[in-house]
Amino acid sequence: MALTATMRRFELELADSDRDLYDTLDLRVAQHPSESDRYLVARVLARALEHAEGIAFSKGGVSDDTEPALTIRDLRGDLRAWIEIGAPTPDRLHRAGKASPRVAVYAWKAPEQLARDVADQAIHRADALEIYALDAALLDAIAATLDRTNRWALSVTGGALYLDAGGKAFEGAVTRVPVPPA
Repeated sequence: MALTATMRRFELELADSDRDLYDTLDLRVAQHPSESDRYLVARVLARALEHAEGIAFSKGGVSDDTEPALTIRDLRGDLRAWIEIGAPTPDRLHRAGKASPRVAVYAWKAPEQLARDVADQAIHRADALEIYALDAALLDAIAATLDRTNRWALSVTGGALYLDAGGKAFEGAVTRVPVPPA
């Protein structure tokens, strides 16, 4: 018998002073049986950090390897941003660069190595690729608070993250990793 996804709700108060963006998000996120809690937390954080009109989780979730974790589409439905979580392959990033005017990756496992791999490969518009480093220990600590319903208050200022999740306070940073010139 196949395992089913776990539905999780995130009631998220977002205060992103870096982008002058303040909003309340009510997200329902399906966690695939094969998806780790760390990956789920990274997906939700990336969703909040990229919050914009037209943003959505992929329709197939992590079980669909043809779509990114997150997309941003304009009112016509045209793809404006392709957002990956983790460590996508150079081939996948090449395809993303051709499909979307903006490609971003939120990585926690060797983001500097990912940037070097991108520079070493023939990736379409590699110089425009945005790679952001997330701290794996921070993701794991936040993941320990996960429940079916999660109430988060996320503040972003100067690249620093301040998160209240499940009554616990977390602090970390999201840093951009430059792609070295080819």
